[in-house]
Amino acid sequence: MGAGARSRTALLTAAYRARTPELSRDPWAALLAGDEGAALATRYDAVNPHGALYTAVRTGFIDEEVARALDRGVAQVVLLGAGLDTRAARLARPGVRFFEVDRAESQADKLARLRALAAYPIDAAVYVACELGRDDFIDRLSASGFRADAPSFFIWEGVTFYLDESAVRATLGRVARGTHARTVIVFDYVERKLAERRSRREEDRAMLALLDELGEPFTFGMNDSTPLLYETGFRHVRTVSFDQACLSLTGTYERSRAFRFQHLAVASREAP
Repeated sequence: MGAGARSRTALLTAAYRARTPELSRDPWAALLAGDEGAALATRYDAVNPHGALYTAVRTGFIDEEVARALDRGVAQVVLLGAGLDTRAARLARPGVRFFEVDRAESQADKLARLRALAAYPIDAAVYVACELGRDDFIDRLSASGFRADAPSFFIWEGVTFYLDESAVRATLGRVARGTHARTVIVFDYVERKLAERRSRREEDRAMLALLDELGEPFTFGMNDSTPLLYETGFRHVRTVSFDQACLSLTGTYERSRAFRFQHLAVASREAP
Protein backbone atom coordinates (compact mmCIF):
# COMPACT_ATOMS: atom_id res chain seq x y z
CA MET A 1 0.00 0.00 0.00
CA GLY A 2 1.22 3.39 -0.94
CA ALA A 3 3.21 5.93 0.98
CA GLY A 4 2.48 9.34 -0.49
CA ALA A 5 2.17 12.70 1.32
CA ARG A 6 -0.06 11.79 4.27
CA SER A 7 -0.95 8.67 2.36
CA ARG A 8 -4.31 7.29 3.44
CA THR A 9 -3.27 3.78 2.46
CA ALA A 10 -0.21 4.15 4.71
CA LEU A 11 -2.62 4.86 7.58
CA LEU A 12 -4.69 1.86 6.54
CA THR A 13 -1.60 -0.36 6.45
CA ALA A 14 -0.55 0.75 9.93
CA ALA A 15 -4.06 0.02 11.23
CA TYR A 16 -3.88 -3.49 9.79
CA ARG A 17 -0.44 -4.07 11.33
CA ALA A 18 -1.97 -3.16 14.67
CA ARG A 19 -4.56 -5.93 14.25
CA THR A 20 -1.99 -8.66 13.62
CA PRO A 21 0.64 -8.45 16.39
CA GLU A 22 1.57 -12.13 16.04
CA LEU A 23 3.02 -11.47 12.56
CA SER A 24 3.57 -7.71 12.40
CA ARG A 25 5.06 -7.25 15.88
CA ASP A 26 4.55 -3.50 15.68
CA PRO A 27 3.75 -1.92 19.07
CA TRP A 28 3.46 1.56 17.53
CA ALA A 29 1.12 0.72 14.64
CA ALA A 30 -2.20 1.60 16.30
CA LEU A 31 -0.97 4.98 17.52
CA LEU A 32 0.51 5.83 14.13
CA ALA A 33 -2.70 4.85 12.34
CA GLY A 34 -4.90 6.77 14.72
CA ASP A 35 -8.66 6.99 14.41
CA GLU A 36 -8.44 7.81 10.71
CA GLY A 37 -6.45 4.67 9.94
CA ALA A 38 -8.79 2.51 12.02
CA ALA A 39 -11.81 3.94 10.18
CA LEU A 40 -10.17 3.30 6.82
CA ALA A 41 -9.47 -0.30 7.83
CA THR A 42 -13.13 -0.78 8.70
CA ARG A 43 -14.14 0.56 5.28
CA TYR A 44 -11.57 -1.64 3.54
CA ASP A 45 -12.80 -4.72 5.40
CA ALA A 46 -16.10 -4.38 3.56
CA VAL A 47 -14.43 -4.80 0.15
CA ASN A 48 -11.50 -7.01 1.15
CA PRO A 49 -12.09 -9.03 4.33
CA HIS A 50 -8.58 -10.49 4.10
CA GLY A 51 -6.77 -7.15 3.97
CA ALA A 52 -5.35 -7.42 7.48
CA LEU A 53 -3.98 -10.91 6.82
CA TYR A 54 -2.55 -9.75 3.48
CA THR A 55 -0.70 -6.94 5.24
CA ALA A 56 0.52 -9.24 8.01
CA VAL A 57 1.85 -11.82 5.55
CA ARG A 58 3.74 -9.16 3.63
CA THR A 59 5.16 -7.69 6.83
CA GLY A 60 6.16 -11.07 8.22
CA PHE A 61 7.74 -12.26 4.98
CA ILE A 62 9.83 -9.11 4.59
CA ASP A 63 10.84 -9.14 8.26
CA GLU A 64 12.20 -12.66 7.81
CA GLU A 65 14.17 -11.59 4.73
CA VAL A 66 15.64 -8.66 6.64
CA ALA A 67 16.64 -10.94 9.53
CA ARG A 68 18.42 -13.30 7.13
CA ALA A 69 20.30 -10.40 5.56
CA LEU A 70 21.40 -9.06 8.93
CA ASP A 71 22.48 -12.56 9.97
CA ARG A 72 24.70 -12.59 6.85
CA GLY A 73 26.37 -9.41 8.04
CA VAL A 74 24.51 -6.81 5.98
CA ALA A 75 24.73 -3.52 7.88
CA GLN A 76 22.55 -1.23 5.74
CA VAL A 77 18.77 -1.41 5.27
CA VAL A 78 16.98 1.01 2.95
CA LEU A 79 13.22 1.52 2.88
CA LEU A 80 12.00 3.06 -0.38
CA GLY A 81 8.68 4.82 0.12
CA ALA A 82 8.91 4.16 3.86
CA GLY A 83 5.51 5.55 4.81
CA LEU A 84 4.69 4.70 8.44
CA ASP A 85 7.09 1.74 8.59
CA THR A 86 8.72 1.07 11.97
CA ARG A 87 11.31 -1.55 11.06
CA ALA A 88 14.17 0.80 11.99
CA ALA A 89 12.97 0.50 15.58
CA ARG A 90 11.53 -3.03 15.50
CA LEU A 91 14.47 -4.75 13.78
CA ALA A 92 17.33 -2.61 15.08
CA ARG A 93 20.68 -4.30 15.70
CA PRO A 94 24.01 -2.87 16.84
CA GLY A 95 26.03 -1.61 13.90
CA VAL A 96 23.11 -1.68 11.43
CA ARG A 97 21.93 1.56 9.83
CA PHE A 98 18.39 2.04 8.55
CA PHE A 99 17.67 4.65 5.87
CA GLU A 100 14.11 5.76 5.15
CA VAL A 101 13.54 7.31 1.72
CA ASP A 102 10.30 9.16 1.11
CA ARG A 103 8.82 12.44 -0.02
CA ALA A 104 9.59 15.38 2.26
CA GLU A 105 5.86 15.88 2.97
CA SER A 106 5.42 12.23 3.92
CA GLN A 107 8.43 12.31 6.22
CA ALA A 108 7.23 15.49 7.91
CA ASP A 109 3.86 13.87 8.63
CA LYS A 110 5.51 10.69 9.91
CA LEU A 111 7.99 12.52 12.14
CA ALA A 112 5.17 14.55 13.66
CA ARG A 113 3.38 11.31 14.51
CA LEU A 114 6.54 9.69 15.88
CA ARG A 115 7.33 12.66 18.12
CA ALA A 116 3.95 12.14 19.77
CA LEU A 117 5.08 8.63 20.81
CA ALA A 118 7.24 9.00 23.89
CA ALA A 119 8.88 5.58 23.58
CA TYR A 120 9.71 5.63 19.85
CA PRO A 121 13.45 5.98 19.03
CA ILE A 122 13.24 8.55 16.24
CA ASP A 123 17.01 8.42 15.68
CA ALA A 124 16.77 4.70 14.78
CA ALA A 125 16.64 5.75 11.09
CA VAL A 126 18.34 8.24 8.80
CA TYR A 127 15.57 10.13 6.98
CA VAL A 128 16.33 10.87 3.34
CA ALA A 129 13.91 13.24 1.62
CA CYS A 130 13.59 12.30 -2.03
CA GLU A 131 11.00 12.54 -4.79
CA LEU A 132 11.27 9.10 -6.36
CA GLY A 133 11.16 9.38 -10.12
CA ARG A 134 12.61 12.89 -10.04
CA ASP A 135 15.56 12.81 -7.63
CA ASP A 136 18.38 10.24 -7.71
CA PHE A 137 17.73 8.28 -4.53
CA ILE A 138 21.16 6.62 -4.57
CA ASP A 139 22.85 10.02 -4.66
CA ARG A 140 20.59 11.25 -1.86
CA LEU A 141 21.36 8.14 0.19
CA SER A 142 25.10 8.47 -0.38
CA ALA A 143 24.97 12.09 0.77
CA SER A 144 23.35 10.83 3.98
CA GLY A 145 26.02 8.25 4.81
CA PHE A 146 24.90 5.24 2.76
CA ARG A 147 27.80 3.21 1.34
CA ALA A 148 27.04 2.12 -2.21
CA ASP A 149 30.17 -0.07 -2.21
CA ALA A 150 28.89 -2.26 0.65
CA PRO A 151 26.09 -4.85 0.51
CA SER A 152 22.70 -3.54 1.55
CA PHE A 153 19.09 -4.64 1.76
CA PHE A 154 16.35 -2.62 0.05
CA ILE A 155 12.69 -2.86 1.05
CA TRP A 156 10.17 -1.61 -1.49
CA GLU A 157 6.89 -2.56 0.15
CA GLY A 158 3.44 -1.73 -1.11
CA VAL A 159 4.57 0.67 -3.82
CA THR A 160 4.97 -0.88 -7.29
CA PHE A 161 1.27 -1.09 -8.14
CA TYR A 162 0.82 2.66 -7.63
CA LEU A 163 3.48 3.49 -10.23
CA ASP A 164 3.80 3.08 -13.98
CA GLU A 165 6.13 0.56 -15.61
CA SER A 166 8.81 3.12 -16.44
CA ALA A 167 9.07 4.18 -12.77
CA VAL A 168 9.26 0.57 -11.58
CA ARG A 169 11.88 -0.22 -14.21
CA ALA A 170 13.93 2.89 -13.39
CA THR A 171 13.92 2.20 -9.65
CA LEU A 172 14.99 -1.42 -10.03
CA GLY A 173 17.65 -0.48 -12.55
CA ARG A 174 19.08 2.19 -10.26
CA VAL A 175 19.38 -0.30 -7.39
CA ALA A 176 21.05 -2.84 -9.69
CA ARG A 177 23.49 -0.37 -11.23
CA GLY A 178 24.18 1.85 -8.26
CA THR A 179 24.76 -0.52 -5.36
CA HIS A 180 26.97 -3.45 -4.40
CA ALA A 181 26.45 -6.61 -6.48
CA ARG A 182 25.26 -8.55 -3.42
CA THR A 183 22.65 -5.96 -2.51
CA VAL A 184 19.19 -7.52 -2.24
CA ILE A 185 15.84 -5.89 -2.94
CA VAL A 186 12.47 -7.27 -1.85
CA PHE A 187 9.18 -5.94 -3.20
CA ASP A 188 5.59 -6.97 -3.80
CA TYR A 189 3.49 -6.67 -6.93
CA VAL A 190 0.10 -7.60 -8.32
CA GLU A 191 -0.79 -9.37 -11.54
CA ARG A 192 -1.85 -7.43 -14.63
CA LYS A 193 -5.39 -8.78 -14.50
CA LEU A 194 -5.97 -6.98 -11.23
CA ALA A 195 -4.08 -3.77 -12.05
CA GLU A 196 -5.76 -3.52 -15.46
CA ARG A 197 -9.19 -4.06 -13.88
CA ARG A 198 -9.95 -7.21 -15.83
CA SER A 199 -10.89 -9.27 -12.80
CA ARG A 200 -14.48 -10.44 -12.84
CA ARG A 201 -14.65 -10.67 -9.06
CA GLU A 202 -17.00 -8.07 -7.64
CA GLU A 203 -14.81 -7.84 -4.55
CA ASP A 204 -11.81 -6.84 -6.67
CA ARG A 205 -13.81 -4.15 -8.45
CA ALA A 206 -15.05 -2.76 -5.16
CA MET A 207 -11.53 -2.74 -3.72
CA LEU A 208 -10.14 -0.90 -6.76
CA ALA A 209 -12.98 1.62 -6.59
CA LEU A 210 -12.18 2.37 -2.96
CA LEU A 211 -8.50 2.89 -3.79
CA ASP A 212 -9.56 5.25 -6.58
CA GLU A 213 -11.63 7.18 -4.06
CA LEU A 214 -8.64 7.40 -1.70
CA GLY A 215 -6.61 8.91 -4.55
CA GLU A 216 -4.16 5.99 -4.75
CA PRO A 217 -5.32 3.78 -7.63
CA PHE A 218 -3.59 0.65 -8.87
CA THR A 219 -1.83 1.42 -12.14
CA PHE A 220 0.76 -1.32 -12.75
CA GLY A 221 0.93 -5.09 -12.60
CA MET A 222 2.96 -7.94 -14.04
CA ASN A 223 2.34 -11.65 -14.15
CA ASP A 224 6.01 -12.58 -13.87
CA SER A 225 8.68 -10.25 -12.48
CA THR A 226 11.57 -12.30 -13.89
CA PRO A 227 11.81 -10.66 -17.34
CA LEU A 228 11.77 -7.14 -15.90
CA LEU A 229 14.30 -8.04 -13.22
CA TYR A 230 16.58 -9.62 -15.82
CA GLU A 231 16.30 -6.57 -18.06
CA THR A 232 17.14 -4.22 -15.19
CA GLY A 233 20.28 -6.14 -14.23
CA PHE A 234 19.36 -8.79 -11.67
CA ARG A 235 20.50 -12.39 -12.02
CA HIS A 236 19.31 -14.05 -8.81
CA VAL A 237 15.53 -13.93 -8.53
CA ARG A 238 13.07 -15.67 -6.23
CA THR A 239 9.33 -15.11 -6.38
CA VAL A 240 6.75 -16.27 -3.86
CA SER A 241 2.98 -16.05 -4.12
CA PHE A 242 1.04 -14.62 -1.22
CA ASP A 243 -0.68 -17.99 -0.85
CA GLN A 244 2.72 -19.65 -0.42
CA ALA A 245 3.93 -16.99 2.00
CA CYS A 246 0.70 -17.21 3.98
CA LEU A 247 0.91 -20.99 4.18
CA SER A 248 4.49 -20.80 5.41
CA LEU A 249 3.78 -18.12 8.02
CA THR A 250 0.36 -19.24 9.26
CA GLY A 251 -0.01 -22.88 8.18
CA THR A 252 -3.27 -22.04 6.42
CA TYR A 253 -4.57 -21.86 2.86
CA GLU A 254 -7.96 -20.73 1.61
CA ARG A 255 -8.63 -20.12 -2.05
CA SER A 256 -11.35 -17.63 -1.17
CA ARG A 257 -8.69 -15.18 0.03
CA ALA A 258 -7.81 -14.53 -3.64
CA PHE A 259 -4.15 -14.03 -2.77
CA ARG A 260 -3.26 -15.68 -6.08
CA PHE A 261 -3.08 -12.24 -7.76
CA GLN A 262 -0.31 -11.00 -5.43
CA HIS A 263 3.37 -11.93 -5.30
CA LEU A 264 6.63 -11.11 -3.55
CA ALA A 265 10.03 -10.97 -5.25
CA VAL A 266 13.55 -11.09 -3.85
CA ALA A 267 16.39 -10.17 -6.23
CA SER A 268 20.11 -9.43 -6.39
CA ARG A 269 22.85 -9.24 -9.02
CA GLU A 270 25.05 -11.80 -7.28
CA ALA A 271 24.09 -14.46 -4.80
CA PRO A 272 23.97 -12.89 -1.31
